[in-house]
Amino acid sequence: MNIIKYPSKQEWGKLLERPHRDASELRETVQTVLNQIRQEGDSAVKAFEEKFDKVKLDTLAVSEEEIAEAEALVSDELKEALALAHANIEKFHASQKFEGEKVETAPGVVCWQKSVPIEKVGLYIPGGTAPLFSTVLMLATPAKIAGCKEIVLCTPPNREGKVHPAILMAAKVAGVSKIFKAGGVQAIGAMAYGTESVPKVSKIFGPGNQFVMAAKQQVSLYEAAIDMPAGPSEVAVVADDTANPVFVAADLLSQAEHGVDSQVILITTSEAMAQKVDAEVARQLALLPRKDIAEKSLEYSKLIIVKDMDEVVEMTNEYAPEHLILAIKDYHSFAERVVNAGSVFLGNYSCESAGDYASGTNHTLPTSGYAKAYSGVNLDSFCRKITFQELSAEGIRSIGHAVELMAEAEQLDAHKNAMTVRMQSL
Repeated sequence: MNIIKYPSKQEWGKLLERPHRDASELRETVQTVLNQIRQEGDSAVKAFEEKFDKVKLDTLAVSEEEIAEAEALVSDELKEALALAHANIEKFHASQKFEGEKVETAPGVVCWQKSVPIEKVGLYIPGGTAPLFSTVLMLATPAKIAGCKEIVLCTPPNREGKVHPAILMAAKVAGVSKIFKAGGVQAIGAMAYGTESVPKVSKIFGPGNQFVMAAKQQVSLYEAAIDMPAGPSEVAVVADDTANPVFVAADLLSQAEHGVDSQVILITTSEAMAQKVDAEVARQLALLPRKDIAEKSLEYSKLIIVKDMDEVVEMTNEYAPEHLILAIKDYHSFAERVVNAGSVFLGNYSCESAGDYASGTNHTLPTSGYAKAYSGVNLDSFCRKITFQELSAEGIRSIGHAVELMAEAEQLDAHKNAMTVRMQSL
């Protein structure tokens, strides 16, 4: 890995840049596919499945027989793990339920909010180099708790036209039954526009490659909301001399194996720890089945040594990582100073993998610095807040004149009149 010692603050901007890809070349391809899906529906989805996923499909929907077949292929141990993870995710997200309160803002003026579920949501589950069945639980579980009436799941099939059995098993555990064989841009288009088979949804969730991300951003302009802008996965580890270099290296590699454009960084005040981690990364990397992917990812990755913990805090918040691991002695005090991060893991035993699978927190998180402005997926992601207000005659007397004055000052006479006629009626 690249070791950088004591960079000046003027160098931080360049140092903390994510890997950049030119998105302009994607737009034409993505738009062509989306346009065809909108015009031709199922037939276009099937044609693109044949072109991109190399599979000829008779039907897009996954049948009950296929779900039963998948269940038989999943080991009892994995089923138990899925059940445990689902229970923890359900428990954590159920605790996020919104309870609105009525507030009298002025005499006779009562305001409140009600949380209502998004009626139709679409979940995209990648199935390429890694079938992300854990993401099914992360997205479908809060959608069910929120009360979404229709949950549509799209995921690419293999060349035999089969969906990975663990994805189907996770869908069953989470209570999702509308599952379709569609990957990439064609899946996003199908959920955004609707086809003969795939229902149109109001909001689309889920990770994916650069084509999927570009498609989500394009359909979000006119057709469907999306969970968040997202890019390649990333982790920042903060370590001091109390950290276990074996653990730290394992955490860095767990993100590096996601994809060739993932980024991992270590920020420390200890040169000795940086050297130990560097050596341990090299040792563990050689043993990984996904070594080639992780190796390419490490080209974008850095071990950064800074002068003190104040600089560590400042650099961490500037980077705004998707995942932040605090492998330091005084992690609670440090955590109080964290203001930009997707999900934070405290202490040597809190590996990021726990959050990816079974601790209960959500692993769908803002990347590329978006943690400065976005939250990760949570129960509210599947809800809308509707505001209500009720004014009595007393309420008109309380705020009526202020409304008239403000409307008049904005030169919106009809606004003023809507209040004036009520005041005159009293």
